[in-house]
Amino acid sequence: MRTGLFVGTFDPFTLGHDSIVRRALPLFDNLVIGVGVNPDKHTMLSAAERVQRIADLYADISAVSVMAFEGLTIDLAKQVGAHYIIKGVRSVTDFEYERAQADFNRRMGGIETLLLYAEPQLESLSSSMVRTLQAFGRSTDEYLPHKK
Repeated sequence: MRTGLFVGTFDPFTLGHDSIVRRALPLFDNLVIGVGVNPDKHTMLSAAERVQRIADLYADISAVSVMAFEGLTIDLAKQVGAHYIIKGVRSVTDFEYERAQADFNRRMGGIETLLLYAEPQLESLSSSMVRTLQAFGRSTDEYLPHKK
């Protein structure tokens, strides 16, 4: 079984995240979405809310599972039997950060990272942008995936 691991804070889970999941699905038998819990990071939604919202989106896709986790991604990868970490890249800045993380994950955990580039129409979309719009009372429906 080929298991991929897609991790992030996902506060909130955007169309960009959904695009990465849908594009990674054909590459793996199982795709685990790891919702990161970092006590030093202030989130708008609790980990349980983030997990539930994402799980609801993919409830009809048996190859997808969603779980909250604390700690290192490489530890979660070992726990779920993943040999690949999937990351989305929107810009050169993202690439440099993810390249460094990929090197660390390969050295420390023997886990490869697969980078998927953002679709052009989603390059500017970020969870922080959506949170900012929400904080000012603006609708963000067009940036968030909805169950089909």
